[in-house]
Amino acid sequence: MAAEQTTAIVLRAIEFSETSLIVTMLTRELGRISAIAKGARRAKSPFEGSLDLLAVCRVVVLCKSSESLDLLTEAKLHRRFRGADRSLERLYGGYYVAEMLRLLLDDHEPHPEVYDLTIGTLQRIDGDGNVAASLAWFDLQLLRLLGHAPGTDRCTECGSACPSAARVPFSLEAGGIVCNRCRSRQRSTLSIRQPVLGQIRQLQRPGLQAPVEIPRDLYGELRLILNRYIQTVVGSVPRMQAFLPMMTKTEPTA
Repeated sequence: MAAEQTTAIVLRAIEFSETSLIVTMLTRELGRISAIAKGARRAKSPFEGSLDLLAVCRVVVLCKSSESLDLLTEAKLHRRFRGADRSLERLYGGYYVAEMLRLLLDDHEPHPEVYDLTIGTLQRIDGDGNVAASLAWFDLQLLRLLGHAPGTDRCTECGSACPSAARVPFSLEAGGIVCNRCRSRQRSTLSIRQPVLGQIRQLQRPGLQAPVEIPRDLYGELRLILNRYIQTVVGSVPRMQAFLPMMTKTEPTA
């Protein structure tokens, strides 16, 4: 077993025994990891306060070479997520981020850019950032970084130019817009307005370091498209989608 020291974001902690927890964390160097924290449920636990959901902590992990769980031996709290002190919207936004990372990532596959994106998103949600815009930015950047970016420029099926109509067919199974000829072969399509399509292009642009303002009249449709597309990508309905804000209230904070 090799001991690794790194900074981690706590994504989930579930009971393993009367005294221990299984903790799922996201790290920059090791990717997503799951480790046993022995004694974490005791009254005088050495991990006290450091394994709360979305806490950022400095950890020492003994990485197993087999399929068994890693062993968390040390965790020192660096920053606690305080969204619950601000509003339920911010709390649920943080929970949604954690759920998306659990659904889309595999253990021990490092994604440094995903880690950085997550830190930036949580800082905005935990601060004064617009929750709705921050989560839309997080979703589209995460999908892009993991190879699931929706196609928005040409027909995702045949590569031809799509008509510049007021609304364009968006295929959930093809993963983007489709031309009228290919639309008939799709099992599930949505109709998307051109301005909403433009928002998706902007929010998933490589190098975009902060969310952009989403007009109120576009956000509802954008969120609906995102929710349905994410459900198709992960093969299920993320539980926290039901608690996402359905309108954007203020301009996002950069």
